Amino acid sequence: MDSNYIQIMIQSLEKKTVVLNHLIELNKQQKLYLQDPNLSPEDFEKNMDRKAALVDELNQLDSGFEELYERVKEALHTDREAYAAQIERMQELIREITDKSNMVQTQELRNKEQVQRKFADVRKQVKGVRNSQRVVRQYYQNMAKQGANEPKFLDNKK
Repeated sequence: MDSNYIQIMIQSLEKKTVVLNHLIELNKQQKLYLQDPNLSPEDFEKNMDRKAALVDELNQLDSGFEELYERVKEALHTDREAYAAQIERMQELIREITDKSNMVQTQELRNKEQVQRKFADVRKQVKGVRNSQRVVRQYYQNMAKQGANEPKFLDNKK
């Protein structure tokens, strides 16, 4: 019975590496989106939604792995030789997961900086548009006032 739990744990770790690979790809895609000056907010939001779903899946895999580990922890420690190959496989997968997790964190930090720069640029553009609209509105208000008090010329010569 413990062997089945251990095999499920290995499958969970393998699934986690697949999910991390998808997350790495989505981060690369997000980086390209952020470099695109014509970024579609809908595309960016879809990317973020997919990443959120993957993070949720990672959390579920983690909690499932921890529950299984609690069930087989004693058997793994007492009969280490019998499960040596499976323990070694789990250790390999955990090292791979750690490397991929570090890569994802690095990508996230870079993308976060790009997002902050992008939003700062958007705020500048919005501020510029608002200032332009204010100037245009003032211009029209001034022109409307001048139209009401147009100078009148009288020809005094006959």
